[in-house]
Amino acid sequence: MLKHRHLLSSIAAAAVLVAATAGALGGGFRTTTVAATNGTLAATAGCGKAPTLTSGTRTIQSGGQNRSYILRIPDGYDRNRPYRLIFGFHWLNGSASSVASAGYYGLAPLSGNSTIFVAPQGIDAGWANTNGRDLTLFDDISRQVEDDLCVDTTQRFALGWSYGGAMSYAVACARPTVIRAVTVLSGANLSGCNGGTQPVAYFGIHGLYDSVLNISMGRSLRDTFVRNNGCTAQNPSEPSRGSLTHITTSYSGCRPGYPVQWAAFDGDHTPSPVDGSSSPNDARTWTSGEIWRFFTQLPSTTPPPTTAPPTTAPPTTAPPTTAPPTTPPPTGGPGACAATYRTVNSWPGGFQGEVVVANVSTTTIDGWTVRLTLAGGQAISSLWNGTHTATAGDITVRNAAYNGTLGPNASTTFGFTATGDGATTPSNITCTSP
Repeated sequence: MLKHRHLLSSIAAAAVLVAATAGALGGGFRTTTVAATNGTLAATAGCGKAPTLTSGTRTIQSGGQNRSYILRIPDGYDRNRPYRLIFGFHWLNGSASSVASAGYYGLAPLSGNSTIFVAPQGIDAGWANTNGRDLTLFDDISRQVEDDLCVDTTQRFALGWSYGGAMSYAVACARPTVIRAVTVLSGANLSGCNGGTQPVAYFGIHGLYDSVLNISMGRSLRDTFVRNNGCTAQNPSEPSRGSLTHITTSYSGCRPGYPVQWAAFDGDHTPSPVDGSSSPNDARTWTSGEIWRFFTQLPSTTPPPTTAPPTTAPPTTAPPTTAPPTTPPPTGGPGACAATYRTVNSWPGGFQGEVVVANVSTTTIDGWTVRLTLAGGQAISSLWNGTHTATAGDITVRNAAYNGTLGPNASTTFGFTATGDGATTPSNITCTSP
């Protein structure tokens, strides 16, 4: 059973989990190019193609490392049918094979061949997410799967127990326009929460007397999305000690399409509690059925939040250095840099922009400043990978602490979302260093 692989060393696990937090919270992420949004169904590049991926263990280059995951493709896969995509993250000292062999937390037997499942493998059997490496893995696996298989872009989900729950929470925080909903079983903020301000449908499950990750940690994660989803704050009922039951509460007042659900059970640190018993059991637990109902209640198209987000998830901390734009800027003297703008996405009343800052000199630059002018009616609402001095009109953007040093021919990227019509691109774009 799942519990036996974790609880044998629960005290040591707790120590490692808490120690991992420091590395995760300072992590950085690169821009995701995973297709589409939670707002409108879109076909991934793999739709209509004869697939080359097969079920089983896959390897992938991610962040300069060899990583792996287990892929499960539905029987009778139809390349013209968009499928649900679910990521199942393992627990500390667990593995991708543990998740796969347990039916992806019991969801695979319920899926009726409607779902593509992915079980990634964590480094050191965990999800420290150091420098955003595990979010990069999520992005890279998503891209590889969606380039080859047909995925419904409004039906991407993630779940996990313990450290896997922490990683699912990190995905919800950092990729809110990519992931549709998450379930966090007995989790805590251990893999970081970069962003964490946009709505994502959220289901938290936690034991009353969790001896590894106290239930207060799970409540804190839940409350992040109670706020983000506009739900009415409340103190949901929880079972009494010794009752051997669970109570599931659906929050009221949430934005349409962004529910929050909370289940507290009379038990310890386990993903498979059983009502009426103190012995966890994967086959008899109520969690898989409730998680499946929570995910499948969400239609394949959902209303966007009140303020439409960009159609790709903006990173909030440092990405790795990226290649220069396809058409390189002219070469300059020592310390010269150049800035190239493009509109990434647009929607009614807003858009997402991106600026590539390139070192076009023969020496390393230490710091850069980009100036640009937004058109009338445009105003920046959020900006990442840089610091800015204004939100409208003439804007000055300086490097963040982590991306100011660029070697010859190297580049970095900052992005922003803005209100207004994105058809008119910014003007007077310049780059100086330092």
